[in-house]
Amino acid sequence: MTEHLNRLTPRQIVFELDQYIIGQNDAKRNVAIALRNRWRRMNSPEDIQREIIPNNILMIGATGVGKTEIARRLAKIADAPFVKVEASKFTEVGYVGRDVESMVRDLVEQAVGMVRMQKKEEVKIKAEQAVEDIILDALIPPVHGSGAVKPVTENGSEDMPQSDAELNQRTRERFREKIRNGELDSRKIEIEVQQNQVPNVGMIGGAVDDVSMMNIQEMIGNMMPRRGKKRKVTVEEARKLLLDEEASKLIDMDEVKLEAIKKAENLGIIFIDEIDKVASSRSGGSGPDVSREGVQRDLLPIVEGSAVNTKHGVIQTDHILFIAAGAFHVSKPSDLIPELQGRFPIRVELNSLTEGDFYQILKAPKNALTKQYAAMMESEGVELEFEDGALREIARIAFEVNSEVENIGARRLQTVMSSLLNDFMFDIPDVIGDGSQISITAEMVKERLSALVKNRDLSQYIL
Repeated sequence: MTEHLNRLTPRQIVFELDQYIIGQNDAKRNVAIALRNRWRRMNSPEDIQREIIPNNILMIGATGVGKTEIARRLAKIADAPFVKVEASKFTEVGYVGRDVESMVRDLVEQAVGMVRMQKKEEVKIKAEQAVEDIILDALIPPVHGSGAVKPVTENGSEDMPQSDAELNQRTRERFREKIRNGELDSRKIEIEVQQNQVPNVGMIGGAVDDVSMMNIQEMIGNMMPRRGKKRKVTVEEARKLLLDEEASKLIDMDEVKLEAIKKAENLGIIFIDEIDKVASSRSGGSGPDVSREGVQRDLLPIVEGSAVNTKHGVIQTDHILFIAAGAFHVSKPSDLIPELQGRFPIRVELNSLTEGDFYQILKAPKNALTKQYAAMMESEGVELEFEDGALREIARIAFEVNSEVENIGARRLQTVMSSLLNDFMFDIPDVIGDGSQISITAEMVKERLSALVKNRDLSQYIL
């Protein structure tokens, strides 16, 4: 589990994050240290490992500055289970709604899915062989019988098959090669697909949350016998349907669950967004959110470290990394209850994006919007390129609109790019055909987006 983290030094982590996120160096440094500390803890002496707790992080910044993206990319770099939740969706125990423990259950589900996929890759070759045998049985049923000894001619070559079983075996091998080469992909065969008979369960009486209902349905589904359903599909479809089924037969799910819980406990990252929405303002404001402080108190034991029951087993949350984030426009971090503040000792303030940041966001990241649009047009055989002056003009307009209307950070670029390129996207491929080239200049940007800048209301452009 630690081999992958071993290669990720703090500088390497920041370098990886720089490929997708512009600026916010302070936040990147802190999450890089937090991630590396996990490797350091797991490689510390055993008697001190349990005592080293993660330094949970509180990110403070407006929407669209990269808080969620930093956490999501961090989890991807570390190959760690990751769950994003919104604090405003939780309610205090006793109210109808999601309880805070559900985010830990979601994390375990993510971990189980990741480990299962990894195990499936390990048994993929065996599963593919089993699928080939099933498809062969549907195409050419095997003939069982005692094969005669094959006589050999003077020149050493094998004679004609001497039994039906031998002929059947040779034919199956030839068809196996055809299946591997894709020559039989369009041929229809009849296969049997296993499926659980899970009835729809309704509850009478008290409210039951989604997770409990899913657990009840799964429990009843496991008690019901599996039934096979015959389907007539192509060989290509049969390979996809059967591969997952055969791989699952080769996997020990008990081992998967144990490994997943260990992975979630040691590598899991839970991103709690909109934490400022459950902060109680000290000004004595009133409203429908009567359970705000209760949600904070429910969050406290989870973040502090507790045992949570899931359908895959009990998970300890002591070493899960929690990253909370909020804009804190109305409330302040100090409005959170003191106990919860103490569980997020690292405070990081993310900067609002500048015009220069917008320019870099359009140009540098691997997943830049300009590269996304170019890739989409390339699929239609149309080449799209942006002049440097055009990128600077787009950045200027996005920054200006953010300044005059609601500041939605980098998401504003999607509004601007959509307004700029929608006419082209509509005309491809009917008017702008294969082999065409579109060059975006600064003059074209000014001309097409002049209305966007002049209209101060901008109601039709706000997402």
